[in-house]
Amino acid sequence: MNHSASTPRTYAAEFVFPGHPDKLCDAIADALVLEAGRREPRALVGVEVAVHRNRVFITGRIACTGAQDIDVAHIVRGVYRSAGYGQGEAGALVDGDGDGADDPWYPGTQELIVEPHLCLGPLEDGEAEFREVADDQAICIGYANNLVPTNHLPVEQWLVGRLARRLHALRAELPALALGPDGKVLVLVRQHADTWSLASFSCSLQQRSAADDVALHRAVRLVLADEMRLLSGLLPGLCTDLPEQLTVNGAGAFEVGGPEGDNGLSGKKLVMDAYGTRVPIGGGAWSGKDFFKADRAGGLHARRLAKLVVQLGLAREARVTLHWHPGDREARVLDIATPSDQPLSRERVQQMASRIDLTLQRSGECFLVDDLVEVARWGHFETGHRPWERLARL
Repeated sequence: MNHSASTPRTYAAEFVFPGHPDKLCDAIADALVLEAGRREPRALVGVEVAVHRNRVFITGRIACTGAQDIDVAHIVRGVYRSAGYGQGEAGALVDGDGDGADDPWYPGTQELIVEPHLCLGPLEDGEAEFREVADDQAICIGYANNLVPTNHLPVEQWLVGRLARRLHALRAELPALALGPDGKVLVLVRQHADTWSLASFSCSLQQRSAADDVALHRAVRLVLADEMRLLSGLLPGLCTDLPEQLTVNGAGAFEVGGPEGDNGLSGKKLVMDAYGTRVPIGGGAWSGKDFFKADRAGGLHARRLAKLVVQLGLAREARVTLHWHPGDREARVLDIATPSDQPLSRERVQQMASRIDLTLQRSGECFLVDDLVEVARWGHFETGHRPWERLARL
């Protein structure tokens, strides 16, 4: 992970909008995790979601008090609505200026056909107590660097997430652009020592074919210039210049998107959900699993341990590998990798691990948040205020 200060490196990162079919699936999966957790603190949830056109398929198990009473279709429609589908329906944004921006985007929430194939019921006898024991194996990766302004994320991953959020807001800010719910952003960031510059930028933003694509290009450029000025004030060393390569809808008109343009599946955006392309992703998906599940718990615990290393000043960056065996109550630390000039001994690794609670009990009882749908959309590490970002052993 250590590179010569005199050698520029270029890193890539991507992000997608809440209306992207894969992110619709992640948000639905985590909306079900949240609903089950509200009904019972030790609820068991392991679900997967697939979407295609107006159909939504949900499989897996939800075990909690009142699981049979969960209105799955209502939850699905709420996720679609908050992602921007059904625009023009009651309660949605309508501009009414005749440019097509107030037309519903397919599929509208009333067009959805929700097909759940779920095992629903209460936890079995003794299963609640057994939740803090791993029921599967897992390998989990966590990363952190010493850049506080990026919340200890790689600069390119932090930057693409911030730019995606800002561009997503254009839909509400400039309704005349007739933007849809789907979109994606890709950036290349060039790093030279402790400086960073945006080397290339591309975005694909869903837009009505009759809308003004020239106005869209202009709006994107203005937003980028404004956001880069803002972010450079947060991160010293970040250049404000826009790249020569700045592409908006490079493949042409992008009107057919979302689940109409492509099928979607939960757990497909694992790299984006974690740290981007320069950090290995470890094991399984996070969305759709409760926080007693080793995959999700382990990924967040590994992040906490990596943050501890850099916050104690032991390294500029750290990559932590945890693993679980079935029956484990606490993650096993396999490795803490740091730049080659700052090695950590095995004894130091064990000492670090002893300072932080890496148990399933800790994650399962403390990590569920009320805005879990937004976490599924915008990332677990977007802000440092999440409970899994706090390091105290409580």
